[in-house]
Amino acid sequence: MRGARHALWAACAAAAVLPAAGCGGGGSGAGGPGVFSASWGDPQNPLEPANTNEVQGGKVLDMLFRGLMRYNPRTGAAENMLAQRIETSDSQNFTVTVKDGWTFSNGEPVTARSFVDAWNYGADLKNNQKNAYFFGYIQGYDRVHPETGTPTAHTLSGLKVTGPRTFTVRLNQKFSTFPDTLGYAAFAPLPRAFFDDHAAWVKRPVGNGPYLIKSYTRGFMMSLRKWNGYPGQDKAQNNGVDLQVYTDSNTAYTDLLAGNLDLVDDVPAPQLKFIRTDLDGRYINAPAGIIQTLAFPYYDPSWNKPGTAKVRTGLSMAINRDQITDTIFQKTRTPATDWTSPVLGTEGGFQDGLCGDACRYDPVRARKLVREGGGLPGGQVRITYNADSGSHKEWVDAVCNSVNNALGNDKACVGNPVGTFADFRNQIGRHRMPGPFRAGWQMDYPLIQNFLQPLYYTNASSNDGAWSNKDFDKLVDRANAESDRAAAVKLFQQAEGVVRDNMAAIPLWYQNGSAGYSPRLSHVALNPFSVPVYNEIKVG
Repeated sequence: MRGARHALWAACAAAAVLPAAGCGGGGSGAGGPGVFSASWGDPQNPLEPANTNEVQGGKVLDMLFRGLMRYNPRTGAAENMLAQRIETSDSQNFTVTVKDGWTFSNGEPVTARSFVDAWNYGADLKNNQKNAYFFGYIQGYDRVHPETGTPTAHTLSGLKVTGPRTFTVRLNQKFSTFPDTLGYAAFAPLPRAFFDDHAAWVKRPVGNGPYLIKSYTRGFMMSLRKWNGYPGQDKAQNNGVDLQVYTDSNTAYTDLLAGNLDLVDDVPAPQLKFIRTDLDGRYINAPAGIIQTLAFPYYDPSWNKPGTAKVRTGLSMAINRDQITDTIFQKTRTPATDWTSPVLGTEGGFQDGLCGDACRYDPVRARKLVREGGGLPGGQVRITYNADSGSHKEWVDAVCNSVNNALGNDKACVGNPVGTFADFRNQIGRHRMPGPFRAGWQMDYPLIQNFLQPLYYTNASSNDGAWSNKDFDKLVDRANAESDRAAAVKLFQQAEGVVRDNMAAIPLWYQNGSAGYSPRLSHVALNPFSVPVYNEIKVG
């Protein structure tokens, strides 16, 4: 996510999902007074809240919607947004009261039913929503989204509307931190327009956040504009954002320097050594809840047989994290020593050093473990990544060089680029990975649970490698049932120990959010999720 205008901008024949605003450069100020431009990538799926689980779509949802909770853009803490109150006496039954006076941008009021209908839709197997798993704790999920067969119900028995602005939630087990998850986009409310004419809504999504979608041409640009009727306190401080699609982050960065773009929030690794000088201080490097890992295709028997845990551990020890983060990333990454993020803090579950020797560069032991584990499956590791970000090829090549040097075999590891992020995600979803693959994780909410359960629990929503371990699952279940937060964190840490002992994925490094911006902008910040706080940016 970066020369002169690249050929993509000439592609006006790209499929228009919304009426196109026109085919033009869209440089700084081109969208009108108070409008700024920012780099972006097409989302993988239509922008339904329960069907968006990747960063680019998430950026838009954060501008279009507000849920019961919102994560503080400075601290990440879950704070009431549309929730007036969320009450419980047993960590299993919750009563939710929705604030009065909120509407969707089409004038519909936001009610208790706006949430209940949206959650039922998201959970229902027939709707095939990628985030359905997030509703799995609500009673009745097993009937609306069975692991096999067809649904025997289409609404969650644990959800009940009790008044225009009140509803109850019954979970199938205790989950003390359940309210903290409700800032995630999957839990956003939906207007009746979504259900009455779903096809029309998908073409032009209607939400209740500070922005409206003006137009979208896939492969070119999405234009969002300030909603003047937005009732929240976090109103847009600008008149809108033009999200310009880039398939190469280096082109976006060059456009920023040339004055053709106002904001880049994915600074390519090769530019990090120049950015402070290039932008005269208009650069942000902030800790974020992001970890980069290498995941494995456990659906491939060659990666899921006795001994391969040693191979995975050997590969981990063959990666010189310190050298790569220093030279490639200019210290905007920190070598990972566990599978979460330092932004959680020790009280939140971060365990510095949990990975131990397995995350330290040791070529001798790396060769020994790979040999003892039966050698590399197929004789070679192919690391798959999406090639439309300038940040990935360089570090994948560096990882492979490190592995090749450690194993004494210049063909032991090669990069396997896939053209676009959407293609990359589609191949992952179809279980077509030929070996390890890039698996960066950006937290959905600031809980240790979110770094573990969605990625490693059996059949979890983002368990792309299909890893499964009964001991891990049991510990996660126990942690979620624990009403005491500190005790729950300790159980999650034990579950993380199972991930470590099996090297379910190789932790690489923790990632800082990085962004550069033009002289037109002020009050630019990244939240703990490494996403620009678009509504706070001022223009001029």
